[in-house]
Amino acid sequence: MRNIKLIIEYDGKGFNGWQKQPNKLNIQGEIEKAIGEITGEGIELIASGRTDAGVHSLGQTANFKTNSNIQIDKIPFAINSKLKKSIRIKSAEEVEERFHSRYSVKSKKYRYTINNSLHGTAIYRDMEYHFPIKLDVEKMKEAAKYFEGEHDFKAFKASGTSSKSSVRKIYKAEVFENEDRVYIELTGNGFLYNMVRIISGTLVDVGVGKIKPEEIKNIIESKKRENAGKTLPANGLCLVEVIY
Repeated sequence: MRNIKLIIEYDGKGFNGWQKQPNKLNIQGEIEKAIGEITGEGIELIASGRTDAGVHSLGQTANFKTNSNIQIDKIPFAINSKLKKSIRIKSAEEVEERFHSRYSVKSKKYRYTINNSLHGTAIYRDMEYHFPIKLDVEKMKEAAKYFEGEHDFKAFKASGTSSKSSVRKIYKAEVFENEDRVYIELTGNGFLYNMVRIISGTLVDVGVGKIKPEEIKNIIESKKRENAGKTLPANGLCLVEVIY
């Protein structure tokens, strides 16, 4: 039995998230179906974690077990030939038996993209959030640093979070800009439901002067969702990389 690790890129638009669900188009189900057609086996694809409807990925990681002897370098071509163009297998690698995409994760990096131009974009509208009011990026950078470290992120989780503990560690929180786009990048050991989108919404509030950078510390300590910013739309969020 071989254990195959995949790196997957996808455009989340039109999908009801990663997780397999009956009667709803999802990314896991599409890839499992493609692998099943190639190997003739019933496959269970284990991902590093779920992404919500509309969220994108440049580097989702998943693994599956197979008895198929298909050459490893042929696997991406074979799976991609069966998939929609909005899902691409970027690479395949044979890994040790004990590797598990979810349990072996050390950290994940997410990026939230804000189009800060006056009129937005037609072409990239499904890949970023349009916010036409000019943001103070320097203040957002200052505020982002308060998220680094281990904290109880209860104020930054949506209702419906199944995790028992809301304590997470953020290794790096960065804000940077390139022309009309503002990027928020968070690297951490795990993220709560909607956590990145709520942190991003809170940083937007900092960017427009609604929240002072130093107030982030108090919002974290309050553990109250109503003190943080709104949840930004899913289309601006991308899972960039999973680190093992």
